[in-house]
Amino acid sequence: MLQRLRWAVSDPQWELYDTTKDWTQAKNLAAQMPEKLHELQRLWLIQAARHNALPLDDRGEERADPDRAGRPTLIKGNAQVLFRGMGRLGESCVVNIKCKSHNVSAEIVVPEGGAEGVIVAQGGICGGWSFYAKGGKLKYCYNLLGIQRFYTEGATVLTPGEHKVRMEFAYEGGGPAKGGKISLYLDDKKDGEGAVPVTESVLFSADDTCDVGVDAGSPISEDCGSRGNAFNGDLRGVLIEAGDDSYTHMIDPEQVVHMLLARQ
Repeated sequence: MLQRLRWAVSDPQWELYDTTKDWTQAKNLAAQMPEKLHELQRLWLIQAARHNALPLDDRGEERADPDRAGRPTLIKGNAQVLFRGMGRLGESCVVNIKCKSHNVSAEIVVPEGGAEGVIVAQGGICGGWSFYAKGGKLKYCYNLLGIQRFYTEGATVLTPGEHKVRMEFAYEGGGPAKGGKISLYLDDKKDGEGAVPVTESVLFSADDTCDVGVDAGSPISEDCGSRGNAFNGDLRGVLIEAGDDSYTHMIDPEQVVHMLLARQ
């Protein structure tokens, strides 16, 4: 059995085991059987070329983020419009907002009893974000890995009728997982501000999804339970816009080649 370890492309480490006798892989035979090792290495490279596994990419967590890895995504461009009833959307089905500035806008109609409930949410109890109304006011929650939640609340109670609401996230840059400033807007007037000191750079949740008009999975915010959190007014649409980030502040010059080759 030929095995490759986690290694840098420039410094490969190979292991060779006879699994017919050593099924626990306790004895590495690479140094003792160099000819067999070279034979299997050659076969490995032939198969890698045949199945388009080259060039090799030895990066770690960067590969989980399609933007930094240079991997094609389902969503083209930096903006996406979602409507009520759309839900259970995996992260690959929603424009990527991690590690970049972005905003979330919605057109809503507040009922006579006041606004309550989730406008749009992505992720779950183990990480994500939610834009919603609580006590008649706008509110935003950023859930960091289920460890800590950061809240930003608007100052104005929404009156019955039509409103345009927006959340803006200004990413500070300088690397992945950095923080940013939160601004809430009601009818194009700033209504609240806050901050998130650190963010998730790879994945909000492995199983929770993005939902419009409700948080259908495990609750992102402690303000919302797992049931009965749907927005109680009309929701005419949600626009998610992500900033156009080149990721040059995150990528070493050598890694640019990986991205260019991956996009061929």
